[in-house]
Amino acid sequence: METAISINKLSSFCANLPSTNLAFPAKKIRLAFNFLEANDFPTTRHEDWKYTRLARVANLKFKREIEVVSQKTTEICGNSIRFVFVNGILTERPTSLPTGLICKNIEACTQEELQNVSTNTTLFECLNLAYAQSGVYLHLAAKTILEQPIEIVYLTTESSFTALRNFIQLDQFSQAEIVINHQTLGDSNAFINSVSDVVVGKNACLKMYKIQREAGQNYHVSRENIFQEADSNFTISTSTINSHFVRNDINVQVNGQNSETNLFGVYLLKENQHVDNHTVIDHKVANCLSNELYKGVIYDKGTAVFNGKVFVRKDAQKINAFQSNANVLMSADATVNSKPELEIYADDVKCSHGSTTGQLDEEAIFYLRSRGIGEQAARNLVVSAFVNDALEKIVNEEVLAAIYTLVKEDFCWEF
Repeated sequence: METAISINKLSSFCANLPSTNLAFPAKKIRLAFNFLEANDFPTTRHEDWKYTRLARVANLKFKREIEVVSQKTTEICGNSIRFVFVNGILTERPTSLPTGLICKNIEACTQEELQNVSTNTTLFECLNLAYAQSGVYLHLAAKTILEQPIEIVYLTTESSFTALRNFIQLDQFSQAEIVINHQTLGDSNAFINSVSDVVVGKNACLKMYKIQREAGQNYHVSRENIFQEADSNFTISTSTINSHFVRNDINVQVNGQNSETNLFGVYLLKENQHVDNHTVIDHKVANCLSNELYKGVIYDKGTAVFNGKVFVRKDAQKINAFQSNANVLMSADATVNSKPELEIYADDVKCSHGSTTGQLDEEAIFYLRSRGIGEQAARNLVVSAFVNDALEKIVNEEVLAAIYTLVKEDFCWEF
């Protein structure tokens, strides 16, 4: 198959990447290559990338040979169904699975199992489809309720290009919890490109927890494509802690009535770190509810971007949609660009959005100091209380405890 990309920096970036060996339909791979051949990396002139510069990503160089290593990782959930990937290579898998669950390395999937992967025309999704190496395929049969959470760990230790593809499908009346944990070690210049296609069937319930802790000089572009059917419930909580460069895209298509969608996020930045959260919730049918809450704390010269859009289509009456983004700047050099949006074509809806950015409440700091608490400890307490609104949306106590531990290690906060 042809792999040459003929335009500018994208051509150089892709020159040494091996094309995918996964069983994606040939037509979809061809469409992905055609898109890549006709486009280049987006610049700040593109509205979706207005505040996120990709020049450093375009200039990354990767090792061609990645050593296969087994790296010990900390388990978040006890008794979980656990997969571990190191530099995109599967190193740990469960020895047995509960009845009703198919869960395996996506490399073992057939073309029939992967025929429904999405083919949206975004550059990094096409890049993923063309060069994906590994990931997890998960299919939960109808009326199956998983007692154990599924934990997927992606650990990066090398200056590598890692393209990860996950496909998750919950059939009707099924329930599951999935923890996706992205971690990096050392000062590698790795680039992680992750795409997850998620189908939440009728009356199904899925809770996803995504943890990103990728410091060093690592770059991560992530996308979740969510498809909800009638009476379904989907929640994703994204915690980005001390990560060098992260772009998260979440695109939810609500295709069935009486569905509920919840998007929660916390991002904590310092030094020159950058995090960009882009979300879309597309209400196509009536009688649905969506909640969105993102909170950020930015130190030093960190920069954060939030762009959330809610669509309410013409026939989607009786929609309740709420969206909020709040930020605290901890230094004069910290930056936030926030753009919540509503695009409504129906007239019987209840929708709201809001964005706030400011500094710490000095009166609260003074109150705590008057009670004998030191200044730095007082500031940490106020900040932890600020983000805890979003973190408490995480109902899995083991996941929440793990996030608290990471925050304490990197930012010295107490909860």
